[in-house]
Amino acid sequence: MTDGQPMYNGRVLTDSLATVFVPGTEPGAETAVFLHGLGGWTQNWAALIERLHGSVHCLALDLPGFGRSAPPPDGRVTVGSQAAAVADHLDRGGHRPVHLVGNSLGGLAALRLAAERPDLVRTLTLVSPVLPTLPAAPALGVALLGLPGAPRLYARVMAAQSPERQVDDVYRVIYGDPALVRPEQRATEARERRRRAELPHSVQMLAGGVRAVVRSFVATDESSAWRQARGVAAPVLLVYGERDRLVPLRTAPRAYSAFRDARLLTLPGVGHVAMQERPGPVAEALLALIEEARSPT
Repeated sequence: MTDGQPMYNGRVLTDSLATVFVPGTEPGAETAVFLHGLGGWTQNWAALIERLHGSVHCLALDLPGFGRSAPPPDGRVTVGSQAAAVADHLDRGGHRPVHLVGNSLGGLAALRLAAERPDLVRTLTLVSPVLPTLPAAPALGVALLGLPGAPRLYARVMAAQSPERQVDDVYRVIYGDPALVRPEQRATEARERRRRAELPHSVQMLAGGVRAVVRSFVATDESSAWRQARGVAAPVLLVYGERDRLVPLRTAPRAYSAFRDARLLTLPGVGHVAMQERPGPVAEALLALIEEARSPT
C-alpha cells in the first residue's frame, strides 16, 4: 500500500462509517485509530500506516459526512457528534482501549473522545489540532465557507475548476512544500474530488465542519477544547509543522502545557499534514509513545 493507492479495497461499512482496517503482524499488536481532518478521508493516513510496519492494527475511519461515510441524519456536523460516532463504532467493534490519532478537525474530535471516554483511549496523538487560537490568515479564508450563502458560491466556483486544479490549490495550503506531492497521490485525490462532486451533501459537510471549528473556538463551557485538554489522562503526543499555514506553530507551547502528560514533535519544512509529508518521523514518535504506554516506568 502506498500513499497514492486507494486503501478502499479492504473497506468495511459499519453503521454508516466507512473504515479501512490494516491488521498488524506482530504478536499482541494493539489497535491505532486514525481520524482525518476537514474534507479528508482514510487515504490521508496511507503513508503513515505503511510505515508502522505492522506493529499495530490500523483502523482508519471516514468521519460522518466525509469520504465514503454517510452524512449525519440531521445533516449537522459538530465536534461532539463526530466524537460520539467514533465512540459508538469502537464500542460496537470491541476496540478498546486504542491509540487514537487525529489530524486538524479530527484532532478536535479525538480530544473530545479522550476527555469524555477515557476508557476508550490509551494514548492520544494530535497532528496539527485546530485548538482555539488567533487563526492564521489562510484559516480565516477557510472560515468564510461557514457564512450563509457561502456553500452555494463555493460549489459554483469548484464546478468551474478541474479536480486536478482543486487538489493543487489544497496542497499549496496544507503542504509545507507542495513539490513533495507525488503524481499518483495527486491522481488519487483528483479522482476522489470528482466522486465527491456528485454527492449532494459534500459542500454542506465542509461548511458544517468549518462551523464546528468556529463553535469550538468560542466555547466557554465544558466543551471548551482547552478545558478538555486539561482533563485528558492519557499520554499525549503533539505533532506540529513549522510551515503550517492553518494551525500556527505558536499554538504548540500552550497545547504542550495544557495536557498533563505531553510530548511535542515539531518538524521543519512541514505544513498541516505531517503524517503525509513526513510519515517516517511521525511513525517513529507514535511507536515510541505506544511502547512507553506498554511499559510505563
